Amino acid sequence: MSAYFGKFMQQYLRSQIVIPLVTVACLLAVALAAGTYVYQKHQWVQTRLTDFIGPRYARLAGLKAGGDALSAAAARARELEALYVHDGSQDANQTGNEVQQRVRSLLTAAGMSISSSQVLPAKTEEQMERIPLSVRAEGDIAALQGALIGLAEQRPAVIIDQISIQSQDTPDRGVQRLSVQFGFLILRRLHS
Repeated sequence: MSAYFGKFMQQYLRSQIVIPLVTVACLLAVALAAGTYVYQKHQWVQTRLTDFIGPRYARLAGLKAGGDALSAAAARARELEALYVHDGSQDANQTGNEVQQRVRSLLTAAGMSISSSQVLPAKTEEQMERIPLSVRAEGDIAALQGALIGLAEQRPAVIIDQISIQSQDTPDRGVQRLSVQFGFLILRRLHS
């Protein structure tokens, strides 16, 4: 009986030790597999953050750091725009007529005679309107030079889009009379 009891005790101890050891080993294997999976996912996320979000974050941080410079550049752009673009407080016809009168006065003051002038229909491009102005004038070369100098000083600028200069007849006392066809362009902001 003692042999039987010894065998029974061995089986009992084996079942009491081996089964929990196998269970603990299985649980450790599952925990190790889960830990490896979590570690690999963590490494993958870190790589994605470094590759994709890192450069974007750096660009945004650079923009934030350069905010003062961007604000100054935007203010300078508005100043430069004011040199060339009429505000949108008047409609295209009013702006065109006002500039037409200024150009006629300027050309006349420079010594040119106006034979015709016409504000043409405006063309819209994004947030700007281009208002063409056609003016035909006559005068000598000195009057044309004075007119061009006066036009260059206009603010907001009146842009010469095209110009056609032709001589008239023969020079009178050494002074050549010119016929000049101006194509001006007036820029107007659509929304003020």
